[in-house]
Amino acid sequence: MEAPAAPHSPADRPSVEITVNAPGQMLELGRRLAKLLRAGDLVMLSGELGAGKTTLTRGLGEGLGVRGAVTSPTFVIARVHPSLGDGPPLVHVDAYRLGGGLDEMEDLDLDVSLPDSVVVVEWGEGKVEELTDERLQVRIHRAVGDTTDEVRQVTVTGIGGRWAAVDLGVLAA
Repeated sequence: MEAPAAPHSPADRPSVEITVNAPGQMLELGRRLAKLLRAGDLVMLSGELGAGKTTLTRGLGEGLGVRGAVTSPTFVIARVHPSLGDGPPLVHVDAYRLGGGLDEMEDLDLDVSLPDSVVVVEWGEGKVEELTDERLQVRIHRAVGDTTDEVRQVTVTGIGGRWAAVDLGVLAA
């Protein structure tokens, strides 16, 4: 099944590239990103194993003020972190072990959670795009192979009208 066409061409999508040099900076990026998010937002994270997707999500959880330690939900597939205040809960999904598209993810009821939550999906490309035409795509690139290089290149791209007027440049501050 094909993903729905985005309402804007790729050239019109707001985007920012950020260099992250350490895990602490990835946490801070997540905290800054949380300030831009609201209930109903879908954030898709992609990157190699060990790129920092869960670390970024941990920062999002801190920035959103949610309950519970944000850890990789690889074996439980999804975790819900309720808000400790009046903000939205965080639904953290790890789709790494899921092979199919949205059909396989329907049991998670993400379409029900999305309007009231911030939904973050690791490894979601090709699996959750049909949930909404408006989403934030976060791609994390790191050196692969036998390396201890902590440097990550993070590209954040807004897709859809929700993100058209959002200044993603504040994430690079």
